Amino acid sequence: MTLVSSLRSRIFLAIALLTVVSIGASIYLVSVRVTRELEASLLRQIRSTGSLVDQLRTTRAETFATMARLVADAPKLKAAVDTNDPPTVQDNADDYRRQLNSNLLLVTNKTGQVLATVGVSPTTARIVTQQPSLRSALAGHESMTLLPQPNGILHLASVPIAIGVNPPDVLGTLSVGFLLDDAFAAQLKKITGDDIAFGMDGQILASTLPLDQRRTLALALRSTAVQDMRLGSDEYAVLPMRLSPRTQDNAEGSGPMALVLHSRTDQHRFLSTIHTELYITAVVAVLLATLLSFAVARTITRPLAAITGVMRDVAVSGDLTRKIVLRRQWDDEDARLLATTFNTLTESVARGQRDMAQRERLSSLGRLSMVIAHEVRNPLMIIKAALHTLRQPALTPEAIREVATDIDGEVVRLNRLVNEVLDFARPIQFELTDTDVNAVCRESAVAAQAGPGPGVEVRLDPDLPHIVGDADRLRVALVNLIVNARDATSDRQTPVTVVTARRGDRATIAVVDQGRGIERNDVTRIFDPYFTTKRGGTGLGLPIAKSIIEGLGGTISVVSEPSRGTEMLIEFPGETARDGSVA
Repeated sequence: MTLVSSLRSRIFLAIALLTVVSIGASIYLVSVRVTRELEASLLRQIRSTGSLVDQLRTTRAETFATMARLVADAPKLKAAVDTNDPPTVQDNADDYRRQLNSNLLLVTNKTGQVLATVGVSPTTARIVTQQPSLRSALAGHESMTLLPQPNGILHLASVPIAIGVNPPDVLGTLSVGFLLDDAFAAQLKKITGDDIAFGMDGQILASTLPLDQRRTLALALRSTAVQDMRLGSDEYAVLPMRLSPRTQDNAEGSGPMALVLHSRTDQHRFLSTIHTELYITAVVAVLLATLLSFAVARTITRPLAAITGVMRDVAVSGDLTRKIVLRRQWDDEDARLLATTFNTLTESVARGQRDMAQRERLSSLGRLSMVIAHEVRNPLMIIKAALHTLRQPALTPEAIREVATDIDGEVVRLNRLVNEVLDFARPIQFELTDTDVNAVCRESAVAAQAGPGPGVEVRLDPDLPHIVGDADRLRVALVNLIVNARDATSDRQTPVTVVTARRGDRATIAVVDQGRGIERNDVTRIFDPYFTTKRGGTGLGLPIAKSIIEGLGGTISVVSEPSRGTEMLIEFPGETARDGSVA
């Protein structure tokens, strides 16, 4: 019995499947929507943080540039630079550097020669003097530049130290800078809550993350798109930002850049919580829906089960008096209509069966009366004639013996008629034993040849299995079949053939003749009681043979063509062993 073999199972599965699919689709859509919204929120947050970082850096740079302009415009510094004396300028530079709280302060004369440096090595000082921004300051223009340092990126503002306005007399330059280092990154993290890193030329120079993660983090400098990156056990969304415009000399990943790293840990934790709650909700909903669908299916199919149960009992027992009675709690309009219709139908069928049985009994009685009347009349007429002969005087002993023989033959004929009628009318009782089919076929062939007519040829399969049957009853059936076959070939005198064969675990018997055959319209009627095409036949021989064969668990079929002959094929299952297997 399959899972969808009953209406209750199909209704239950349909409702449960619809519920599961609906809940699953809802959970999926909610999960996708929440994930998408969280991702969009993260992108908005990280870009907002990037804007804040850039704004803080720009504000600090502008502050230093403003302070540099003020210091460069101070008369004291102008006088010191005008002396072109490095010690004099150095004393002033030390004072201004403490006031500015900068990481670097550098003063040059009008030729670009370094007059004073504070917070920078001579090597760095030479690098600064070679920058385009310093040459621009010597030309009277303010400029800014970003230089890589071992511990960060130096943000340098250079302004001219000049006297006059149109045109100004440039005495030298003042460069003030601050480092984008670990300390500055830590300040930004404290403000924004995200990790910050600064890199240049493919290297991370400052970061709030551990040093061992900088090599991996440097890969983010190759693009300006938001990207995901795993650092250690944490996963981050990384936003690279350029700190200066891109030029031909400033290739991808080589210019100064800031990285904003937003941890996805909180997002994953929140998503995990959401998913867990959604799954729990889905499981509870599916369980409730399953129980509800089962209850609905039970409510719908319980009346039908009561109806089909009665139908099944009626089909098995044939008792058409059984009625369907539905309980009050199953009061369903459709079920009530079906039950009422079935009850009405069984009443009509029972009434029709009674009428049909009555008509069948009358019809059978009429046919039987005709057959008996016909079959009895002839023997009685012969017996009457024989008795009339016996009344004649001076009968010879030979005449008396001849009359007695006629009377005896007709009595045998009447007895046979009575036996056939009784055999057909009463149930056949079988005495089942192990039966040798080949032996029964030989005995039946001999018994069927007692009277004049064609011979019987027997071809037996030595491997034929035994069957569990009644040898005497089977012999009666076979004799009837063989006698009919001999009658069909009486005008041709061709032998009747009885063939046995083994087909798998089954035993088959074929009675074949080459006689007149059976008309096509009569083939389906030859096993009907009282149907016969033979003059003087009762029409009970083949029905009795069929009842015996089917009573022994076998089957009988017929193949016939007019003027070509007939084959009666009998099949029996093989002998059943004690362990239940088939021999």
